[in-house]
Amino acid sequence: MERKLFPTNSSISITLLLHTFLLATLHALPLSTNSRWIVDEKGQRVKLACVNWSAHLELVVAEGLSKRPVDVISKNISDMGFNCVRLTWPLYLATNSSLASLSVRQSFHNAGLLDSFSELQANNPSIVDLSLINAFKAVVASLAKNKVMVILDNHLSKPGWCCSFSDGEGFFGDEYFNPELWINGLTKMATLFKDNPIVVGMSLRNELRGPKQNAGDWYRYMQRAAKSVHEANPNVVVILSGLSFDTDLTFLKQQPVSLNFTQKLAFEVHRYSFSGGKEWETLNANEICGIMTNTLMNASGFLVDQGFPLFVGEWGLNLNSTSESDKRFLNCFLAWLVEHDLDWALWTLAGSYYVKGGIVGEIETFGLFNWDWTQVRNKPFLQRISVIQSPLQGLCILSKEAMGVQLGNCKNSNHWKYTPHNTLEIKGSYRCLKAQGLDRPARLTLHCPGEGTSWATISDSKLHLAATLSNNSTVCLDVDSQNNLITSSCKCLSKDSKCDPGSQWFKIASAYQFTAS
Repeated sequence: MERKLFPTNSSISITLLLHTFLLATLHALPLSTNSRWIVDEKGQRVKLACVNWSAHLELVVAEGLSKRPVDVISKNISDMGFNCVRLTWPLYLATNSSLASLSVRQSFHNAGLLDSFSELQANNPSIVDLSLINAFKAVVASLAKNKVMVILDNHLSKPGWCCSFSDGEGFFGDEYFNPELWINGLTKMATLFKDNPIVVGMSLRNELRGPKQNAGDWYRYMQRAAKSVHEANPNVVVILSGLSFDTDLTFLKQQPVSLNFTQKLAFEVHRYSFSGGKEWETLNANEICGIMTNTLMNASGFLVDQGFPLFVGEWGLNLNSTSESDKRFLNCFLAWLVEHDLDWALWTLAGSYYVKGGIVGEIETFGLFNWDWTQVRNKPFLQRISVIQSPLQGLCILSKEAMGVQLGNCKNSNHWKYTPHNTLEIKGSYRCLKAQGLDRPARLTLHCPGEGTSWATISDSKLHLAATLSNNSTVCLDVDSQNNLITSSCKCLSKDSKCDPGSQWFKIASAYQFTAS
């Protein structure tokens, strides 16, 4: 199998994807599934690299339209390397005709946001007198114009912020979550976008949770909803979320879903830097990375092996001032996404909200944009995530005769073979990677296997690659400030919670795993 070696070091800058490369995925809609992959109408794999754009809060208008024209925002999304938006909406937009028919102007005036409305009118004059449902359709149309695919996500029922354990929105039968009304609303929304190929998927409900949650009702209502959506719009991929804030799909190990359609089903999982509490601060980075990876595989990753696409519908971290613990989370999480080549949606696009929790103009520190939506909040982060925006991007180990072994763009890299002898060989060359000694450059050799050429994954994270030297000492693959591969003393293997192992974290991952079945 062809492999590429990806470093997870946060100090490495990764080349941004070419916008034109992503547009190629839009030529053959609608999408469907082929085993664990999402594919286009020609059977070619389409990797969803999405960002969340909120339209579910109190005003029921896509955020940011008071700051920038909708077409400018849509183009910015595409220019940042995203080929997809997870567009959130409240159930009442589809089931409450009074709400759906309310104009954007009335929604802002009812909330007393006259200054925000004036800004919206200046930036998006064509939207202000549209009904809320037509304004939502206008946002979808703008994304379509800029060749950005859309996944419609029913985020909650009553417009507002999500989510808490006991907000009456979490599970079937809660105060604001009538399952019959929900299925009706999903069916209406599916029908509304039936003839719009840019709407490629529907995520049925965001983050099921609360004291009433149980697997029995999950099967009862999620399967009914999936069937109704598919019957109303057979073009969309139907995405089912799990329990416990969409972190738990383990019940599917015992009982798979039973649906009357195929090749249109995917599952969704969420993961944030704060999901493990303060563990990234208090535990050794390798230990917590191993725990998180095992948890993800046990709770949801097993579905990939069962032949279903797994969509990471929300993940993110504070982009205002990335902490050391957040950096460690990102290194580990990116390694997991790369290893399994998953589809995903980052939380979030919004740099600020019209109103959130009663605060007008509330800043969103997880947002890609800054407060006024004019600049990228954290450019190094945007560069980093290009490693997962396409199956063949990122940084890989390159062989350059004059300069030794370095890191570079994966589009120009070698394919490597990880052999039963644990050697890392350049495919077809008979040369393998060799550790020459402590704090020395790594080199290529023809003596494979041989001294210093056996690379084993060590530590709880399984991200260290270690080689044994002739004196029986162990060194780990590392990278210096000029992107040269070196070997140095293995660090942060256990105990120390302050140590950062980032420069020594590497992932051996398949460069392209999709094969049509």
